[in-house]
Amino acid sequence: MSSVSVMNKLSQLPGLRRRRIRIWAAVVLAIVVLLGIQAAVPQWQVFPNLADQLAPGAILAIFLAALFCEYIDSSLGMGYGTTLTPLLLLAGFEPLQIVPCVLLSEFVTGLSAGIMHHRDGNVDLLRDRRVRSTVILLSVLSVVGAVAAVTLAIRVPKFWLTAIIAIIILSVGVTTLATIRRRLRYRRGHMIALGAVAAFNKGLSGGGYGPLVTAGQVVSGMSPKHAVAVTSLAESLTCAVGLSAYMLMYGRIDWLLAAPLTAGAMLSVPVATLTVRRLPEAVMRASVGVVTCLLGVLTVAKLLW
Repeated sequence: MSSVSVMNKLSQLPGLRRRRIRIWAAVVLAIVVLLGIQAAVPQWQVFPNLADQLAPGAILAIFLAALFCEYIDSSLGMGYGTTLTPLLLLAGFEPLQIVPCVLLSEFVTGLSAGIMHHRDGNVDLLRDRRVRSTVILLSVLSVVGAVAAVTLAIRVPKFWLTAIIAIIILSVGVTTLATIRRRLRYRRGHMIALGAVAAFNKGLSGGGYGPLVTAGQVVSGMSPKHAVAVTSLAESLTCAVGLSAYMLMYGRIDWLLAAPLTAGAMLSVPVATLTVRRLPEAVMRASVGVVTCLLGVLTVAKLLW
């Protein structure tokens, strides 16, 4: 390919991204309008099969909640399951309904986000060996962590495990904020330690993976943009393993909940990866640090209350 054709393609990228945003806005608006009309006028059932078993207003609320939570997750590498699962529990859904649906949506969106991060230039999955090795490392640790969590959970009090994990999350968040202006050298050993703890946490509680893995990569010297993309891919593979295990043991999934959940989460990805592309590295590191600290504080508060 000639240098002229490459430059022509590069010059077209801003226009393509604007078109992507316009298409995204049109699709989201159309879904919100249709669900809103169905909620306001029950006699006109746009989605009759869903409306018979799940209230139209509930479908719209689930769609918007998934859209917002996954936008934060795909932008900062954390917050989807940690935020969405408690909301669904408060809405009256059962854990056995929520967990597989969240795993399914995180698998699909994490994989999509990783691909879109690569496409938008936030990370180079094909040429960056360090990024590829980190994804593989975290994925392997996730499988091992899930097995270890099941083995140890029956022996170690959950209170102390949660307390230790909350302290680690807070420590990583504070370290991220304290080193915003420092250029850190990548340390594989730090990544292995934090990845193992995050994997164990995921296997034990089903959440808390993103804050540790994303902030842990930043503290270990990884670029924040790379860290967000790597977390999306690694968590996607982790969720695939968890979903497979769940389907083998439980054998079914609530598609009435999974459909609006996955649709809302998927539609956040195209805009979230563009957000990551435009944010300066210092802003991203600060955002990751603040959100990590906040989630750590919430974990402590939930533990004490």
